[in-house]
Amino acid sequence: MATKGISAFLGKSIDNIGDLTQGIRNSGVNLKAVRVTGILLNDKNPRFEELGGWNGLGTIEYQEIDNPIVFSKYPTAKPLISNSKQFPLINEIVYLILAPNTSIGGFTQSQNAYYVNVVSLWNHPHHNGFPSNPQTPPPAQQKDYQQTQAGSVRRVTDQSTEINLGNTFIERSNIHPLLPFEGDILQEGRWGNSIRFSSTIKNTQTGQSQNNWSLTGTSGDPITIIRNGQGNQTEEGWIPITEEINNNDASIYLTSTQSIPLIASSINYFSYPSGSSPTVPNQYTGKQVVLNSGRLMFNASEDHLLLSSAKSIGLSSAGTVNIDTPIFTVQTDKIYLGSKNATEPLMLGNSTVDLLRQLIEGIQGLVQILSIQVGTPPGTPLEPTSTTAKNLLPTLSQLANNLDTLTSKDNFTS
Repeated sequence: MATKGISAFLGKSIDNIGDLTQGIRNSGVNLKAVRVTGILLNDKNPRFEELGGWNGLGTIEYQEIDNPIVFSKYPTAKPLISNSKQFPLINEIVYLILAPNTSIGGFTQSQNAYYVNVVSLWNHPHHNGFPSNPQTPPPAQQKDYQQTQAGSVRRVTDQSTEINLGNTFIERSNIHPLLPFEGDILQEGRWGNSIRFSSTIKNTQTGQSQNNWSLTGTSGDPITIIRNGQGNQTEEGWIPITEEINNNDASIYLTSTQSIPLIASSINYFSYPSGSSPTVPNQYTGKQVVLNSGRLMFNASEDHLLLSSAKSIGLSSAGTVNIDTPIFTVQTDKIYLGSKNATEPLMLGNSTVDLLRQLIEGIQGLVQILSIQVGTPPGTPLEPTSTTAKNLLPTLSQLANNLDTLTSKDNFTS
């Protein structure tokens, strides 16, 4: 049984699949367990047109377990449910059910085979494939198979597999299932991605939390966790794990009363007045949405990107905060630059220029009068006042001409 790194309890011989199928048949339910031999996933499949083109996506080819005949073209079955699909891998086991096809409205009606969920042979989200001939495994895995068929967990460490699972699917030994808690609803992908609908879980006897999100709140408080990637993976992929926000590749947590042990990249809140800083992320216990990944990208392709807060919007970076835009507008009653305790007011550019212009013009008038003052004997210039005033006039004119360069053409205040 090739389930590299997969938690696997056979319980009984694999022949029980046939026994179970027969039992279902005897009960009157028209179900049949079959092995997947192929699946249509794109237009490169040689039977693409034959199986309906794009309308045939997800169609499997199969072989009966209790009658494994080899065909040049295997019989086929479509997914039973069209809006929620779990595409099986080659050598996984699925159940078939007969149901009406598109001739349902005609005088004669026929039925087609449709498949339902993959049989969870190994009870593992990564794959549940089973070799077509488990009695002749490679020598390196013979002991492994014997132990598994005896009821123990298959724990492959040699990185080898003899199951054909498809053209691109490569079995990994480090994909862990999620550890469930009472009342959980779990949706798990094959590669360490998942959605958990859960709650705060505490021991009813001791009150101790059962996981890393149940340190606060009351048992039954809801939480939803969306996770992609497992982070600290081990080769012991049969051991279940719980989500770890600081190690998983990307996470979204929707909480009610839980505190999430997020290690924030920066918790510099020095710009806030004393006593009004936000609660650090790993101590907040209110309703919140927590996003964490190596990079976050928010993009509005057609309309606005809006941030709205009942208290504050805090930007805290371990590096820099950069804003690149053609126009940057801030409308507020007060702006503090450099420090939350800044007391030096900014000057208004146009008003300052107007005052300086009036001052220069007044001095120019005074200097003009001083430059033509006469002394004694009558008719001679008043020295050195006259000469100094005449020399000052060009300087004042140049200063007046340069006043317009003091104001920015790009930055404005009110």
